[in-house]
Amino acid sequence: MNIIECKDITKRFGQFAALDNVSIEVPEGKIFGLLGPNGAGKTTLIRIINQITIPTEGTVIFNGRPMTEEAVRQIGYLPEERGLYKKMKVGEQAMYLARLKGMTSAEASKALREWFVKFGIQSWWDKKVEDLSKGMAQKVQFITTVVHRPRLLILDEPFSGFDPVNVQVIREEILRLRDEGTSIILSTHNMESVEELCDNIALINKAKLVVTGGTDEVRRRWGSDQVELLYKTDLERVPAGRSYSIYLDDQQKNERRAVLDINEGFTSKDVIGELNDEVEIISFRRLIPRMNDIFIKLVGGEKQEEKL
Repeated sequence: MNIIECKDITKRFGQFAALDNVSIEVPEGKIFGLLGPNGAGKTTLIRIINQITIPTEGTVIFNGRPMTEEAVRQIGYLPEERGLYKKMKVGEQAMYLARLKGMTSAEASKALREWFVKFGIQSWWDKKVEDLSKGMAQKVQFITTVVHRPRLLILDEPFSGFDPVNVQVIREEILRLRDEGTSIILSTHNMESVEELCDNIALINKAKLVVTGGTDEVRRRWGSDQVELLYKTDLERVPAGRSYSIYLDDQQKNERRAVLDINEGFTSKDVIGELNDEVEIISFRRLIPRMNDIFIKLVGGEKQEEKL
């Protein structure tokens, strides 16, 4: 079942189309990557899902029914531009935001204090937001986004501003929430996070949907067929061949490393056969397509919408 279905969403601002007939399906209990370059329309789509703005055309379905104000209360939204009231105390503000999501004072106090202990920030409860570092404030905002146990969690660049240790903490919490049944939309430019976390993705470019589907399916469909070669030779680089094209070639002490694109109509066996007479092969392995390369490939050229 899908937690969210955006059907034929178009959003115009005068003559400008921020979204043009975009349809996505977010499976329940999965992490869904919403990808695209700056200005592609991702934030507009997120704002439409949250009913911050309404579409010019199209509908949003939440858990099988048209989106309502009550349904929005089951969403946790962490925007890229963080917003906490600087003069308020941390605990006071966290309580206020939890109450807005329908929690009672007792429920909010208990849940928030548990989260503060988990993140090791219980001593911040009576501090003012303006006294917190950026990373500390982002921890607080993450907690206020998830404290009401939303069915759908929308995270826009959730790792921005965190050091590597806290990135790992937030990543583990995201995975735990997914494993407990929370559906998550993750909007990010960090393709490593997409590879590690996302079960499904949608890529939007210039207001249009470019591709959507399971992450592994997208990698198989759009990723380059590449191999990594470690070899020895007296030549300056691995020689050109019919079955492959040279993507990258590096010197590494007495060994050389090359990444080769397998040309259409050939296999890795053909590449090995062609190279055997030219170089001494130390190792040879297939490479998993990288989401970063696929992202660049798809937004760099004009592609038609494809759903896998």
